[in-house]
Amino acid sequence: MSPELIAVSFLILGLVLLSGKWIRVMSTPLQKLFLPSSIIGGFVALFLGPEVLGSIVTWLGFGNSFLSNGIFPLEVLDVWSVLPGLFINIIFASLFLGKKLPSIQKIWRIAGPQIAHGQTIAWGQYVFGILVTMLILTPFFALDPMTGALIEIGFEGGHGTAAGMAGTFEGLGFYEGSDLALGLATIGLIFGVILGIILMNYAVKRGKTEIITNEREISLKEQAGIVEFDNRVSAGKLTTRTESIEPLSLHFAYVGVAIGIGYVIQQALIFLETTTWGPLTGTYLLEFIPLFPFAMIGGIFLQIFLDKFDIYRTLDRDLIVRIQGFSLDVLIVSAIATLSLTIIGENLIPFLILAVVGIIWNLVAFIYLAPIMFPSYWFERGSGNFGQSMGMTATGILLMKLSDPDNKSPALEGFGYKQLLFEPIVGGGIFTAASVTLIFQFGPEVVLVFSLVMLLLWLSIGLFYFRKK
Repeated sequence: MSPELIAVSFLILGLVLLSGKWIRVMSTPLQKLFLPSSIIGGFVALFLGPEVLGSIVTWLGFGNSFLSNGIFPLEVLDVWSVLPGLFINIIFASLFLGKKLPSIQKIWRIAGPQIAHGQTIAWGQYVFGILVTMLILTPFFALDPMTGALIEIGFEGGHGTAAGMAGTFEGLGFYEGSDLALGLATIGLIFGVILGIILMNYAVKRGKTEIITNEREISLKEQAGIVEFDNRVSAGKLTTRTESIEPLSLHFAYVGVAIGIGYVIQQALIFLETTTWGPLTGTYLLEFIPLFPFAMIGGIFLQIFLDKFDIYRTLDRDLIVRIQGFSLDVLIVSAIATLSLTIIGENLIPFLILAVVGIIWNLVAFIYLAPIMFPSYWFERGSGNFGQSMGMTATGILLMKLSDPDNKSPALEGFGYKQLLFEPIVGGGIFTAASVTLIFQFGPEVVLVFSLVMLLLWLSIGLFYFRKK
């Protein structure tokens, strides 16, 4: 890949993102779905690429025409296919940079119920995903047992995790895993917004919410994703003088340091495994775990260091969030643009089974478990977990904002603290990244038993500890 090709690929990607934004601005149905512009732009690129437009042109008998592979050169698609695996590291390295890390006691006191409920949902996705794979998908459709991890990877992990694990899937010979997980993430995101808004309106009419008592009117600009002029705020603070270093450059450097720390940790653990227990047991796990969960740990270590030694407070959380948001947009649009519809089509019935099982479990966990696991504000707090469990943290925040627009409940604060004891483990954390490798090495039965134990543990904490408070 030449530098010129990479530059052109990013320029085209920018145009695709821009098209997604303006399509949302002009499309009322898409506005009501609150679909991110990156999702819309990704589908535009997918339609104009070889999987849709190229296939249609070839089917019509023009297989040798310039449109037989869509409007994008294959070299551009090759560049795009690499981006998700790179940008997921930026996203996870940024998760805790610029955040004041509170004590474990404070996190547990404020966010404990949301942690217990979120962990219950995540481990349940493993339990039911592995069960349906063992009972149906492997015996009748000959799918690899690693399929059992796809619900949690696609739904709880989202597009970032699904795309970031492409190398792991390929390394283990599960080549269709990444496309199926990305497809599940897309289905989860769409249905997360639709079902979340339907459930909120129903809960308001039935008096199940504690903050709002009637349906909230959402402005047309809010639906279009435009911040009204009088409500616009700064995207971040300048922590350094620009003649010394551009603040955005400094923050990119901090993200790079976090990824570098994560890479050193990853390579050290791989070396330790290959020289100690690996040769003795014949079991190698760490070489198949991608970099991004270690980048997250690197970010935590860097933040602890900066909290202690950065007396000038040169790290601004808002600028880090902008870098993280940019990276997520690039990841989503490039991942969807290079999605293989052929693989999903070849496994359509198993794909639909996984999607239905995942959606039903998430609904059950929200509608039936949330009211008995949360001591107060069950709908406001549970809606955040439901949105995140369907594929995107932003969806959870959207649903919480709709049900609690003025942050009168502890939902949003608890949701933020929850990530500190949630995402390092599941939802893209260490276990999510290792799950397919664990199934590959030890079999689905072992991972099923472990997931069931964790499900019952967190469910019990929610029912018998937090419910009493």
